[in-house]
Amino acid sequence: MSSSIPPWRVTASATTAQSYPTHATPSYIPVQARRSLAHTAAASSLPAAASKPSATDTASRKRVEWPAPVRLYVQRSFAPEHQMSSVSREEMETKLKAVITEAAEGNKLDNIDWETLPLPQIMIQNERNRILASPSVPAWSAVPAHKYESTSDAVSRKRKSVEYNGDTNSCPPWRQTTNHHNKFEDRVTYPPTDKRQRIDNKNSSKSKANLELRKKRFEESRSRYGSSPSSRDDSPSASANQGPVVGRCQDLEKNYFRLTSAPNPDTVRPLPVLVKTLDLLKKKWKKDNNYNYICDQFKSLRQDLTVQHIRNEFTVSVYEIHARIALEKGDLGEYNQCQTQLRALYAQQLGGHPTEFKAYRILYFIHTRNWTAMNDALADLTAADKRDPAVKHALDVRSALALGNYHRFFQLYLDTPNMGAYLMDMFVDRERLSALTAICKAYKPDVNIRFITEELGFESDEQSAHFILDHTSEESLQEKDGAVRLLTGAKAVQLFEAAKADAHRIVDIKGQI
Repeated sequence: MSSSIPPWRVTASATTAQSYPTHATPSYIPVQARRSLAHTAAASSLPAAASKPSATDTASRKRVEWPAPVRLYVQRSFAPEHQMSSVSREEMETKLKAVITEAAEGNKLDNIDWETLPLPQIMIQNERNRILASPSVPAWSAVPAHKYESTSDAVSRKRKSVEYNGDTNSCPPWRQTTNHHNKFEDRVTYPPTDKRQRIDNKNSSKSKANLELRKKRFEESRSRYGSSPSSRDDSPSASANQGPVVGRCQDLEKNYFRLTSAPNPDTVRPLPVLVKTLDLLKKKWKKDNNYNYICDQFKSLRQDLTVQHIRNEFTVSVYEIHARIALEKGDLGEYNQCQTQLRALYAQQLGGHPTEFKAYRILYFIHTRNWTAMNDALADLTAADKRDPAVKHALDVRSALALGNYHRFFQLYLDTPNMGAYLMDMFVDRERLSALTAICKAYKPDVNIRFITEELGFESDEQSAHFILDHTSEESLQEKDGAVRLLTGAKAVQLFEAAKADAHRIVDIKGQI
């Protein structure tokens, strides 16, 4: 009986030779998965007592207290207004960690001026620009030690010697070519008479010629613009400092030049001079009212503030004044540039008149019909903002247009606070066409021109008549019973509908958000 039991079912115990086991013995030998040698060696070198930290060890561990300037520096690095699309978050975090770790290991946390130290994304951008222009120039950390008191010089030497020196002639990694992906192609050879061989040689010589042409153009552009009034000297002392520029120019008036290289401190005005410049510009604007001159001077003033990283209440005042002047002259492109910068400045609680410009922002998006940006602007409003008269007026304008209430809209148009009327002037004619379309559909067979003047906010009957004739034919107006009347027939409706559709097309403004 026991001989009929298979061998793999027989247990080792003689007492259970004729019984079946609960679990069959596997037909393979289990082998424990191999762990890494480093982990095994590290584990074997630790004593058994070290596997669990003692209460004394836990109590001895102290939390690292970072100085307040370091924490503020980290907060500024992650602020939305300081982010750069060309620098990823991972790159920025790596650079930030390297800067703080280096300072901590060198006991330099309290010696570095964290308020003026460039943000990590700016350091990365400066490194890229400098390497593209001249690979032999050191990295951001070549800032003089007397300014930041960091160990950045050592990092610069290390980066230069380890990453960019050697057989690559100091080229950055993204300029280096690799031969690994082309090994198979390198093994392929063609006879000298083969057409493919001639094509390869031709392409190679053509690529070299293109590279030489690009290099020549770059050198010409540098020689052409490097000595311009708005550019900095190419001296090592000037190019090494990538922190905020400290201006030395004492001229109150200076024309605006677009920067093609790092700014020259000799052509940048310091803050005390810029304050005097603003006072001078306000007096000249009131006296001469020359917008081309004032706009050029304000752009130069804003540029000097930017290159010196000056962001304070004076900066807000400069952008607000320039924005108001641009509104007065209908320069929406320049106004929008100021508006964008003011939004970032207001987020830093630097003073100014944020509610006034929030109202302008709403009216601006009504004019440009940018409803996505309008939703963002509405989401930024607080309960206190909505109680402000200017913001409340702008919200009422938006509501009146959304409801098609042209009567309420033109009441608001005639009672606009601050300089909002300049913005409403830019789209009031568009809304007048919408109102005239509705009037022609509601009033039959005609309507008094005086009613249109009062209802649509015209200054006189003559002005309203000219507006109607600009968009319809002369037959639309007729004199009847001693008054001029608008014929509201099907033809007038059709003409006003066409003019309305043309006026409500999306507004495209240079510099628009």
